Amino acid sequence: MSESALWRFSLAFYRQPGVADACLQLQDEAGADVNVMLYLLFLAARGHRVQADDVTRIEAHVAEWRNAVVVPLREVRRKLKLPFGAYEVALTAELRNDVKRIELAAERIQQEALERLIAIEPASSANIDRVDLARANLAAYGARLGASPAEPLQRILDAFAHSTRC
Repeated sequence: MSESALWRFSLAFYRQPGVADACLQLQDEAGADVNVMLYLLFLAARGHRVQADDVTRIEAHVAEWRNAVVVPLREVRRKLKLPFGAYEVALTAELRNDVKRIELAAERIQQEALERLIAIEPASSANIDRVDLARANLAAYGARLGASPAEPLQRILDAFAHSTRC
């Protein structure tokens, strides 16, 4: 499987200081799908602004896969952090790493499906403020989710602003 542009973007962006923690906080506290957030940022980086109906279509496109595959794998991985009585810690840790690898593969499949969802036209102007687009795209997603903690969103936008200047 070759790396898609969205996957490369996601790996690079997620590795920035504070981004992973902010994404996971939004996932755990607001029910956000990290892959959807990364996709919305990817679209902004390419000069694309989404509307509410785009967010609805994106969510509908990923919901079944996320709920049937990604979330259960995440739950198993998280449960394997806990000790299991007489079960060997090293063996459960090894299993957890295997589940983590499979969970990441499932997320990659989700991202590849997302990348094919919206045709991204080349940006018409180099003067587009991609940070404003990112803010608008995440706000459209946040409106769908309901209340989201502002602080992790700001950390994500700050990291995005930094990455677009580099």
